[in-house]
Amino acid sequence: MLSFVNVIWGARCGKSARRVLLGETRSRGHAYSVRRRRESALTRQAPHGLPSSRLVSTIRFDRWMRQTHPDIPFERYADDGVVHCRTEAAAQLMMKAIGQRLAECGLELHPEKTKIVYCKDGRRRKDYPTVKFDFLGYSFQPRQAKSHRGNLFLNFSPAVSAKAAKSIRSTIRSWKIHRWTQLSIEEIAASFNPVLRGWINYYGSYYRSMLAPILGQLDYALDRWTRRKYKRLKGSATKARAWVKRIAQQNPGLFAHWAITRPAMAER
Repeated sequence: MLSFVNVIWGARCGKSARRVLLGETRSRGHAYSVRRRRESALTRQAPHGLPSSRLVSTIRFDRWMRQTHPDIPFERYADDGVVHCRTEAAAQLMMKAIGQRLAECGLELHPEKTKIVYCKDGRRRKDYPTVKFDFLGYSFQPRQAKSHRGNLFLNFSPAVSAKAAKSIRSTIRSWKIHRWTQLSIEEIAASFNPVLRGWINYYGSYYRSMLAPILGQLDYALDRWTRRKYKRLKGSATKARAWVKRIAQQNPGLFAHWAITRPAMAER
């Protein structure tokens, strides 16, 4: 079953959404950039354990799209993809054509993931039941934005998805930082900063502020670590938070995520 997910319609996505979907993002460290993800999907080595036979089928799908629908933009990573259409009628026809093509190859569209999404923003104001979709760890949906002149407007753009946020929090919990009492706070920062920078560089390319409550999970873990490492702080969560805050004031660049969770300190 091919989970080719979203046939979206509207004049086009916002600039931010297009930059993510077309791979115009940068990433270092832990996470891969969208461009590298899309390039890896064109090789015969299946990423993340995806069976290579299914991957080869999706490569054939790319060729079919370019040959039969050269004017229809689309993006694909492994067995997930997005196709752009200008009208709802065109989106309906495109989804039908894709379904027929996959059936010819012995595949079928994912019944739950496959949907038509309306790219609602300040100019496209129609009501439609589905106005958001997830792709490559981003959630694309209508969001309030501010122009260079300071005016607020509704934009269809990406930010870290709820699924990616849940995965980040789960990963931070799995580190069990509160048990690393044999290390100094500087050694803990050196251990996890490469991963933190990867998350920030990738998911923080757009709406970086959305990462603050997610990476705040690490601040909570540091509070617990402080109470276990220093006996004088063991019974006081307030004193532990104050101790971590003091370290952040003295060395705001110690942890990579403090630039987001403690921006005022990081700017000093």
